[in-house]
Amino acid sequence: MCGIVGYIGTKKATPILINGLLRLEYRGYDSAGISTIEKDGLSIMKDKGRVKNLSNIPGIDDLEGTIGIAHTRWATHGKPSKENSHPHMDNSKSFSVVHNGIIENYNELRKFLGDNGYTFYSETDTEVIPNLIHYYYSKDNNNDDEKLLRAVRSAVLDLKGSFAIEVISKFDKDNMIVVRKDSPLVIGTCEDENYISSDIPAILSFTRDFYLLNDLEFVVLSRNNATFYDKDLNKIEKDTKTIEWNASAAEKDGYEDYMLKEIHEQPTAIRETIGSKLSEDAPIEFDELNFNKEYLSSLNKIYIVACGTAMHAGLAGKNAIEKLCKIPTEVDIASEFRYRDPIIDDKTLCIFISQSGETADTIAALKLSKEKGAKTLAVTNVIGSSITREADYSIYTHAGPEIAVASTKAYTSQVVLLNVLALYFTQILGCGDAKLNDLKKDILDLPRKIEETLKVCENIGEFAKEVYQEHDVFFLGRGIDETVAKEGSLKLKEISYIHSESYAAGELKHGPIALIEAGITVISIMTDSKLVEKTVSNIQEVITRGAKTLVITNQKVDQKMFDKTIVIPDTNPFISPILSVVPLQLFAYYIAKEKGLDVDKPRNLAKSVTVE
Repeated sequence: MCGIVGYIGTKKATPILINGLLRLEYRGYDSAGISTIEKDGLSIMKDKGRVKNLSNIPGIDDLEGTIGIAHTRWATHGKPSKENSHPHMDNSKSFSVVHNGIIENYNELRKFLGDNGYTFYSETDTEVIPNLIHYYYSKDNNNDDEKLLRAVRSAVLDLKGSFAIEVISKFDKDNMIVVRKDSPLVIGTCEDENYISSDIPAILSFTRDFYLLNDLEFVVLSRNNATFYDKDLNKIEKDTKTIEWNASAAEKDGYEDYMLKEIHEQPTAIRETIGSKLSEDAPIEFDELNFNKEYLSSLNKIYIVACGTAMHAGLAGKNAIEKLCKIPTEVDIASEFRYRDPIIDDKTLCIFISQSGETADTIAALKLSKEKGAKTLAVTNVIGSSITREADYSIYTHAGPEIAVASTKAYTSQVVLLNVLALYFTQILGCGDAKLNDLKKDILDLPRKIEETLKVCENIGEFAKEVYQEHDVFFLGRGIDETVAKEGSLKLKEISYIHSESYAAGELKHGPIALIEAGITVISIMTDSKLVEKTVSNIQEVITRGAKTLVITNQKVDQKMFDKTIVIPDTNPFISPILSVVPLQLFAYYIAKEKGLDVDKPRNLAKSVTVE
C-alpha cells in the first residue's frame, strides 16, 4: 500500500523525505516522488520505480526548500508510470498534494472539474484533489490566513472514500495542511520541526512525540506549531503521545504481533483492493484485461489453481463465477494440477492465485497451462513478481506487505477481488440482474462490516482460553461456509499446532461423527439462510455427544444451544467468507498466544514457498 511522508522545519526537506520513503519501502510500491516549496514556487521530482531512483533526477540535490511532502505509490487508478506517480499539482501549479487511499467518486468529480475548464494529465483519482482545492480557493474572495484551509476543507468534504492527504501551496510558503479519513496518518513533533507519515517507523528516528489524528481532523502545520480543527473548522486541542517503541515494535503500530496488526488492517486492504474497479453506478473496470463476450462465451471451463490459503480463496471465487456467470469452474491444488494431465485447451481460462507471486508449484502449473493453449490470469499481491511475468494477464490485490506467515488480509483481499472479477465477467456476458447491484453495494460496504466484526470478536480470546489445550478441533460448514471451515482449520493448524479437520456438515454422519466425544471442540459457520437449519441439526448431533461448540453466524439461531456464538453482520452469501473468517483468524491467534507460541513465525513454515 502507498506511503506518505512530510516535513516542515529548518533543515533541507529533500534528504529527510527520501529517508522517510526508504523506511516505508516494506509497504510495497511502484513509484515515488517528492514536492518542496522553493523560492520560485513548487517543485516536483518523481519517477516510476524505486525510491533510490529519485537521487538520479537532475536538480534534486539543488533543492533548498524546508517544507515538503513525499509519496510511494502502489498503482490502483492507472498503470505504474511517472505521470501517475505522486505528488500531483493543479493546472495552475499552485497546489501540490499526496494522497493515500481511494476516492470513490473521482469520476464524478473529474467530470465536474472538466466542465469547469480543468485538464487532467494522469489516470489517477488523486489528481482531482489539487484541482478541487484550486477551484474553491479561486471562488473565495477573502484573503485572510485561513483561505487555504477553507479551500482544502471544501475539497475534502466533496470526497467519498478513504484518504490521508498532505497539501502545500505557493500561496502559503510557511504552512502545510494535512487531513485523514480511514487512512493512517501521524504527526511527529519536536522543536522547530514537524514530521508527517502514514507509519510511525518512517519518522521515529526524528522524534518520539506524536499527534494521532481522528477522521476529518484538519491540521495546519508550521515549523513550530500544529493547529487542529474539526470538520466544521472549529479549533480543537490535542495532546501528544510519547512512543516508547523500538523500531521493530513501531512497525507493528502498537500491536503485539504482525498477525494481529494484519487482521486489523483488513478493512483498509479491502478498500485498496476494490480501488476504482467497482462503484454502485458505473461499469466495473479492469484495465488490465481485454476479455470480450465472444471469448467468455466460448469457455467450456475455468480452472482456479493455487496452494493453501490462496486455494481456499479460489473456492470462494468458484462459487461466485459459477453462480453468476454460469461457467463451469474447478479449483485445484497447484502441486496436484500439473501432474494429473488436466484437460486444457484454448477454450479454458486458468486463474492462478499467489500472494507472493513466487509460489513454485503455482508458476509451474501456469506454464503447463500456457503450453496447452489456455489463457492465463494471475491474481497476486506483488507487482513485478514471477507469476506476473509468466501470465498473459495479471490483476492485483492491494493488501500491502503481509509479514506474518499465516495469511489473513491477503486471503480476504483475494476473495473480494475474485468476486469483483466474477461481476466483471457477468457484466461482459450480459447475464446479470437487479440483484447484482445489491451485491455491488455489499462489497463496497465490506470495510465497514469488517470493522463491526472485529468489534464483536473482542471476547473471543476468552473462549480460546477454555480450549487452547485441546488436541483435536473440528470445523463444519455447508456450501460457501465449508470453504471458510477449511481456512479456519488451516489457520489453527498453522499457528497453534493443534490437529484440526474441516468437513462439509452433511458429511458428519458419514464417518467423522465417530471422532466426536465429550470435550471435543466443534466450530461451525452458518451464513446461508437456505442451509442454516440443516447445519443446526448437525451441530445438535455433536452437542448430544458432549462437544463444546463455537458458532459464527449472521442468521437467526437459538444461541442458548451453543457454548459460544459470534454474530457477524449480515451480507450477501457470495462475500460472507470475508466476514466469517475474521473470528476464526482471531480464534487461532489467541489460542497460539495462550500456548506461548511465535504467532508470526510458526515452525516449519515459510511465507513464500519457492520450491516444490
